[in-house]
Amino acid sequence: MSRRKSRRRPSNSPGRFRQFLRALAVSAAVSFTAASCILNPQLRERISVAPILEHLGAGAYAPAVPEAQAGAYVQTRFDGCPQFFPGARAPAVPAGPALRELCYDAFAILHDGRARTPVFVAQRLNRRMLAGASSIARTDRFFAEARLPGAERAELDDYRNSGYSRGHMAPAGDMHTQAAMEQSFSLANMVPQDQRHNSGAWNKIENDTRSYIMRAQGDVYVFTGPVYAGRAATIGAGRVAVPTHLYKLVYDATTKRSWVHWQANSPDAKAGAPIGYEEFVRRTGLRVLPAG
Repeated sequence: MSRRKSRRRPSNSPGRFRQFLRALAVSAAVSFTAASCILNPQLRERISVAPILEHLGAGAYAPAVPEAQAGAYVQTRFDGCPQFFPGARAPAVPAGPALRELCYDAFAILHDGRARTPVFVAQRLNRRMLAGASSIARTDRFFAEARLPGAERAELDDYRNSGYSRGHMAPAGDMHTQAAMEQSFSLANMVPQDQRHNSGAWNKIENDTRSYIMRAQGDVYVFTGPVYAGRAATIGAGRVAVPTHLYKLVYDATTKRSWVHWQANSPDAKAGAPIGYEEFVRRTGLRVLPAG
């Protein structure tokens, strides 16, 4: 009596096949983009793999801190505005796609096109600047940053009815010229911020920082930006990433003292004790101050 051999079919074969095709497509997209940039170096500033990955369903924003811990860093340049960095030395940051440097009259931004928010916003402030800022009228005219590719920037509609405020990283209250005030309303300078946090604990930190600068003997450098713990929530059709935390690093160039305000992006956050610079580097991977 002959026995028929039964063939075992793998469960969920269509699903596995789709996963294989998606992985193959992602690999091909990344390889093609990398090869294009190698063969045509001028394309590196214009091509980002992020929109391709998002279209393939592989583009949910996640922070690059694991890369930083593995030692993958890039040196920023900011050739057009070195004055916003201590010693005119731009920071080293964790490597990642779609990082773009933007210079403004009163601040500089390293922008992350995947998150559509800054990595950091850098300022150089002193007593004279803040004294001038007190006479500048606030404009409240928000705008999308035209210098960023459409696939990497936040749009006004992304924030509309999102429940989040457009939180300034370089505060409007720091702007000492009318042009700087207008530029501070670029969405490249914004993150989705809890409304109560923005008007509460964070507002107190901004005011306390200005009070310190008014007492300082010289220039004070301030770095402000978002932090994303795990996979970030997003808002709008552009999927602008919502930070879990915000930081404001203050560095007095005269005394060489620094401290970092670290805040949860939540309505019940309190303005507590700051953390040290080394702890900030450990948490974020960002090295924004000169070594030594």
